[in-house]
Parts: sequence; structure tokens; C-alpha cells
Amino acid sequence: MAGNTFGQAFKVTTWGESHGKALGAIIDGCPPNVSLSESDIQQNLDRRRPQSAPSSTPRREPDQVELLSGTFQGMTTGTPISLIIYNKDADSRSYETIKDVFRPGHGDFTYQKKYGIRDYRGGGRASGRETAARVAAGAVARKVLGEEGIIVKAYTLELAGIRVKRVDLDVIDKNPFLAPDMDSANRMEERI
Repeated sequence: MAGNTFGQAFKVTTWGESHGKALGAIIDGCPPNVSLSESDIQQNLDRRRPQSAPSSTPRREPDQVELLSGTFQGMTTGTPISLIIYNKDADSRSYETIKDVFRPGHGDFTYQKKYGIRDYRGGGRASGRETAARVAAGAVARKVLGEEGIIVKAYTLELAGIRVKRVDLDVIDKNPFLAPDMDSANRMEERI
């Protein structure tokens, strides 16, 4: 078991690699008649996209989602939802010189140990890029929960040894670290 499928009633399977053609997800168990569009998912992908913060990657992906199945006229049909996010800014040549070196702090060593193979081009499935598919699936889950009046909020509690002192949900989207405390967000940026 590779750990690519999560959930029971709402099941998500992600696929794709950092430097492959695309990333995507299959979502099974989404109820019918939930309002869902590509723009609903895109808002969450835009929030995930690396910004100009010093901690972000130089790779610039548009992360444009495309719904392939599971919706009709803006509503879910109750059948599996399939979505795809094409990779546009993958330059695998830059990894050629380090293809035989395991990068410190990266998942490629553990991936090699676990599966006996590794995709050195950006880490393959062990790359942070893989989270784009999870974020897209999470956006669908957020829509389903929203139908029940449940609001989902997430934020950075601690980064670089700096823990937020207070929680103000109104400032989460006003800093590159998505921290609920602007003073802590500024300190995080200085530290990084």
C-alpha cells in the first residue's frame, strides 16, 4: 500500500509526480447536488500557490484545475469526481547533476528505502508539489461540509520556532505564512 488513498465515506486518491505531466485526484463518495465549479477549487489552489516569500520555491506553477468528471451543470452527480492539474514549470534538467545524491531534509531517501525506487526529478511523489492534488480534493470536501453549515479554517500556528501569540482569523490571508497573528507573521518572515 503506497498511501495514496485516504478516507472511508469520502475517499480521495491522489496521483502524479512533481515533474510528471500532471497531478490529480479521484474523489469517491461526494454526494450529489452539491454546487461545485472549477473556480471553487481554484480559490484554494491560489491560496496554496507559492508566493514571493523567502520561504517559497522559485518554481511558478499556475495550478489551473480542470474537472474531468463527476459534475454536470455546476452540480456534483454523486459519481467519482476526477480532477487534473497540469505541471507547466518543471525543469527536470536541473536535477541531473544531483540525481545520485539524497537531499538533506527531503523525502527522497525514505521513499527509496520504502519502495526501492525514487524519482530524483524534484522528489516525484515525495515532493511538496503533490499537495496541490490534496488541496484540490480538500476544496471539494470544504464545499460538501459547507452544505451542512460547517466552516473550515486553517492557519499556521508555529514556524521557524515562532509560535503565534493570539488568533485573529481575519488576518490569515493578509500575510504569506497564513498566520493568525501579524506580529508573529512578521517575526517568522525575519527569521526565514
